[in-house]
Amino acid sequence: MVWSLDSVYERNKESPYTFYVPSKEVIDEHDDYCGERMWVEITQRHHHGFTGKLSNVPIYISELEYGQEIEFSAEHICDTQQDDPDAGKWDYYFDNKVVVSNDVLERREFNFLLRDEPRDDKDTGWTVFSGYEEDSYNADSDNFQYISIGVVLNIDDSILSFINDDPLCAYEREQDSQSFVKIEDYDWDSYLES
Repeated sequence: MVWSLDSVYERNKESPYTFYVPSKEVIDEHDDYCGERMWVEITQRHHHGFTGKLSNVPIYISELEYGQEIEFSAEHICDTQQDDPDAGKWDYYFDNKVVVSNDVLERREFNFLLRDEPRDDKDTGWTVFSGYEEDSYNADSDNFQYISIGVVLNIDDSILSFINDDPLCAYEREQDSQSFVKIEDYDWDSYLES
């Protein structure tokens, strides 16, 4: 097996709200850097990146051994032991939850959201729909998951502009502009009775 390093920046572009990358400040400004990313202890920092020693026994890559020295650059670091001032936003993306239909996750598209009162301090109160679900689909709780809000933001982060609106509110994607608009006359009485 030939091993290679993946770019964490590319992985972060694919999933910007669930694939953490340390801030530039942490990587560039710590001269006393001695962090560890999963399996490498950094031993030297130089103009083209880092040198480090593998600090675990690889399971799948037979060409690498415990203690072996490797060179890599900042684009290969996806976590550190340094305090990162940007880390707080990741807690929000991972820890705060939404209810989402399986259809949203399959299509990687959503067109309707509503916000009820949150059930606990991790629940945002948001429920996210593709807009293609039938009433019978929505009536089956097995068609929904309780997941991190970051997963939904990876699909479309335009909802950040209204994600903190007070409950009870609902938004629908306008087909012409593809932007979300607030539904001012949503029938909350029917919703709350169901």
